[in-house]
Amino acid sequence: MKIPIGVIFIIFSFSCANAQVEPATTTFGEGVAVGILTDKVLDEISGMSTSRTVPGLIYVHNDSGGEAAVYLLDSLGKSVGKIEFLGVKNRDWEDIAVGPGADGKSYIYVGEIGDNNAVHDEIALYRIPEPVTFSSNSRVTPQKITLKYPGGPRDAESLMVDPISGDIFIISKRDSLNTLYRLPANKFGAGDLQLEELIKLPITSAVGADISADGSQILVKNYFSIYYWKRTIGESIEQAMTRTPIELPYSPEPQGEAIGFLPSGKAYYTLSEKRFDIEPVLYKYTAK
Repeated sequence: MKIPIGVIFIIFSFSCANAQVEPATTTFGEGVAVGILTDKVLDEISGMSTSRTVPGLIYVHNDSGGEAAVYLLDSLGKSVGKIEFLGVKNRDWEDIAVGPGADGKSYIYVGEIGDNNAVHDEIALYRIPEPVTFSSNSRVTPQKITLKYPGGPRDAESLMVDPISGDIFIISKRDSLNTLYRLPANKFGAGDLQLEELIKLPITSAVGADISADGSQILVKNYFSIYYWKRTIGESIEQAMTRTPIELPYSPEPQGEAIGFLPSGKAYYTLSEKRFDIEPVLYKYTAK
């Protein structure tokens, strides 16, 4: 989504005024640029996740109006292929996640959850089985579920899948306190459903999120900050996120909407759309 500079400044001021965070006490270092994306197709990256089956592989996608495809990057941001989604369009894809379904298999989930003006009565999630081996180009017909929010349309750009329960989470964007919603893992494919509203978060303007592969860490970002929750054994995502988040290091990006843990949970990546003639840079933040 393209945002004028003046609007970005307003969002920045509003976000800083509303976010409630703890001082940064975790052991992640500052962002290090590990690669510049040179593929001209990848100019509006809105979501990112890392493969659980192919070491070093990163999944990304463009947002509204882009190709209905998940693009494959290596660990330095070089394009190495794509997965084309057949029979669907990219109305406004906003985030991607990797996690288990109710059957225990690993899936790639894509969220058709963007709705800038809150005019769409329904959103959609697509998923495909995560490939167990690398293929530079493939074409897959995804599974789809249509969803509604309680209370009417919402704009959202953040999607997560709990690797422990398989439950799917969406975080709203445009409310002053962003809302956490849930779809139970066993409901995917059960027909048109309504999301469950859980809690309000002490942040606003969320544009990306991820849960570490072991389920112990949660990330949410907006355009200017990264928020972090540690999850203890036996806690639900909702219980963990009732605590005040910690603010993590973030290298400013022209319009950074993508974030994702490495499978080890010992580092995370961020990535921006191309803005102001600045090529997207893949940043890596490593645990000390």
